[in-house]
Amino acid sequence: MKKIVLALIIIGSINWGLIGFFRYDLISNIFGSNLEFVSRIIFALVGLSGLYAITFFKGQRSY
Repeated sequence: MKKIVLALIIIGSINWGLIGFFRYDLISNIFGSNLEFVSRIIFALVGLSGLYAITFFKGQRSY
C-alpha cells in the first residue's frame, strides 16, 4: 500500500512541477478532454495519497 501511495505522490509532484514551470498538465494531456473523469479520479487519488502519507510521520521522533 505504501509503495502505491508513494508512486501516486511522485506522479502528482511531477505533474505539479510541470504545471508550475511550464504550464503543462501531463495527466490532463494524457487522458484528454474525452476522459476528463479519469483525470479527476487520478487527481483525487493523488490527493488522498498525500493525506495518507501524513501518517508516515507518526511515531518518528526528532531528538
